[in-house]
Amino acid sequence: MGKIVVSENVTLDGIVQDPTGEEGLDGGGWFGRVGEKNIEAWGKIAYDEARHAEALLFGRRSYEWFAKKWTSRSGEFADRLATLPKYVVSSTMEDPRWNNSTVLKGDVVSQVSKLKQSREGEIVLYASSQLVHALLKHDLVDELRLTIYPFVIGVGERLFGATSDTTSLRLVETRNIGDSLVYLRYDIAR
Repeated sequence: MGKIVVSENVTLDGIVQDPTGEEGLDGGGWFGRVGEKNIEAWGKIAYDEARHAEALLFGRRSYEWFAKKWTSRSGEFADRLATLPKYVVSSTMEDPRWNNSTVLKGDVVSQVSKLKQSREGEIVLYASSQLVHALLKHDLVDELRLTIYPFVIGVGERLFGATSDTTSLRLVETRNIGDSLVYLRYDIAR
């Protein structure tokens, strides 16, 4: 059975929206504000994560953003992302343009459950906060990998929305990335 791993860049106050500043959110663009040294250190972790992944999972908007950014790039990281099987949850997408991509239509919980059953290894979910919320609500996430950026911006979509249930986590790893970022890895405690 596959393992759903949520991998997110998040501000200290839990914001995941507009890390690159392309959405025009007040406080957006925080990803690049940590400096080249930190981004380079983060890139090594991100590449290592992609090397160990068996597949990628996205919501439609995040998939379109990643496809736009990564299909024209070259190098080891871009090549790895291109070769991985990619699954995009969408009720509207017909023809995904990034190679090795499959659209999952219908009930999200059912489709992702089937995906977990049909794959072995890590299925890494990048960005896609709405999808993360749905999968957490239905206990389909197995691990959280959070890179914490040292900013409090106060507005924007948060990684964790309002919930009626408590999700218990078990800290598995913590490390510094460069001189400004913190990497946290949690298992979902079941």
